[in-house]
Amino acid sequence: MLLDPNFRRTVVLLCEHGEEGSFGLILNRPLTLCLGEVLDGFLGDAGRLPLTLGGPVQPNTLHFVHAYGDAFGPAISLTPTLSWGGDFDQLTKHLHDPDADRSQLRLFLGYAGWSPGQLEAELADDDWLITPVRPTDVFTGHPETLWRDVLRRMGGEYALLANFPDDPRMN
Repeated sequence: MLLDPNFRRTVVLLCEHGEEGSFGLILNRPLTLCLGEVLDGFLGDAGRLPLTLGGPVQPNTLHFVHAYGDAFGPAISLTPTLSWGGDFDQLTKHLHDPDADRSQLRLFLGYAGWSPGQLEAELADDDWLITPVRPTDVFTGHPETLWRDVLRRMGGEYALLANFPDDPRMN
């Protein structure tokens, strides 16, 4: 029920949480930009890779989540099949390979960040719902329906919430 437009009806992949704060990436805010429009040297298929708004913090930074383990150098393991980050030069080589599989890779501009204790306070206020991540959520071809899809999968009262109008006054 967050009213903040940066997070209203978002699905956030929490990548890091600790004493120093939290870091996440919004999965359902696709941008109309492609990689080649924000970074020089990316042409062809690599240049057409879509970008997602990872969050409102530092929107000039590029982050990536993938299912390729340490193929891009040391990465942070999020689940047994999901990794965050790696070496950008190795990612670049992969993206320039015309035969490379890019289906299990998401690129994000910016991120969602919380200062120490902030996310815990928001959770205590029931501002967020928590559910385990599925790789299909990260690599969905339909980010516009992801919020509703996740709520329906959670079942019960959450499935009902999936059909709740964005502005109940307009019902």
